[in-house]
Amino acid sequence: MTEHRCDVAILGAGVNGCSIAYELSKRGKKVILIDKVVLGAGASGSCDDMILLQSKKPGILLEMAFKSLDLFEGLKTELLSDIEFETRGGTILIEDEEHLSIMEEFVASQNRYGLEVEIIDRKRLVELQPLVAEDIIASTYSARDSQVNPMLLMKAFLLGAKQKGLRYISRTTPVAIEQLASGWKLLLDTGDVVEAEVLVNAAGAWANDITKLVDFQVPITPRKGQVIVTEAIPPLGETNVWSAQYIVSKLKPQEAVKTSAGESAPTQTPAERFGLGFAFTGTHNGNYLIGSTRENRGFDKSTDPEAIALLSAQVERFFPVMSKINFIRTFAGLRPSTPDGMPFLGEIPGAPGFFIAAGHEGDGIALSPITGLVMADLVTGKKPIFPMEAFEPGRFGGKAGL
Repeated sequence: MTEHRCDVAILGAGVNGCSIAYELSKRGKKVILIDKVVLGAGASGSCDDMILLQSKKPGILLEMAFKSLDLFEGLKTELLSDIEFETRGGTILIEDEEHLSIMEEFVASQNRYGLEVEIIDRKRLVELQPLVAEDIIASTYSARDSQVNPMLLMKAFLLGAKQKGLRYISRTTPVAIEQLASGWKLLLDTGDVVEAEVLVNAAGAWANDITKLVDFQVPITPRKGQVIVTEAIPPLGETNVWSAQYIVSKLKPQEAVKTSAGESAPTQTPAERFGLGFAFTGTHNGNYLIGSTRENRGFDKSTDPEAIALLSAQVERFFPVMSKINFIRTFAGLRPSTPDGMPFLGEIPGAPGFFIAAGHEGDGIALSPITGLVMADLVTGKKPIFPMEAFEPGRFGGKAGL
């Protein structure tokens, strides 16, 4: 048995755990980062590369995304290795007049909140995306939508933190957590012990497994997203691309009706059942990522042939040239979702010095720099630059059975 002591122990080496570790290490804290598998084995390593401002409703998450984008601009030179941060802009394809009306209202609300986004006609869209399907009538456009390589971002955070003294322990997880007179003790499944003044739970979709060890629960559930990866090809256009259905899929809850026997019966099309939305981004290396689904399937990370077929048909519908492009692999990730779409950021009620930063769902990459900043502020007793009431860990009560 080995005993470790530190100022802060962080559970979860996804993008937010790594960002928090980096920020705290910069502030001189002795940090241990612990992961039950390896760096990026959860949602952060099984996602696309979007930093999509257009998907966010006006409110605090959009404000935080603005700040996060500013932080990314600094991180691309501050961090020790390349993170492939790029600002290409983004377009959301509009197929019909109904979608156009909805998107005009949505764009107007975002502009009132400070996001520079506009509706462009087909002529302007074709200048940005010359290979788009002929029946797409219009699009949104924002020059600020960006992207970053999630794996390189985590690696850069980790390298930066290690340079400042971080210790990283992989392939282990707590089996017991004990509150001390001052701080916390973790008993790991390897038999090792970690004592820390402060704990931070950044375990993503598995965060509730950690909080349950101190008799507290957070309603974080996994939401599966399936993605196709293409062979490397030349750029098809100037921007990354989404669809109006993608926005609707993110904002609209999945529904079902009850049968006479009281059992849930599917009443949706296959696209609705999989929570299908269109996301199409070109990576730094030329591969395109085609997504995605939003499915409540527990911790099942398998890919489904029916879902992959829908994604394939969808990309060929919007970009017919894709029928000639080879797909080289598929993957699925489990995004940590919450009932209100807001992450948990803060100290767990009744557990002083035990913090949580989890539940970002599809915004984990985009919000990682600001998450690291505000969590480091909370841990060190500094007032964050944003009000944190909407992210309170106890807002659902924390009782068993959530």
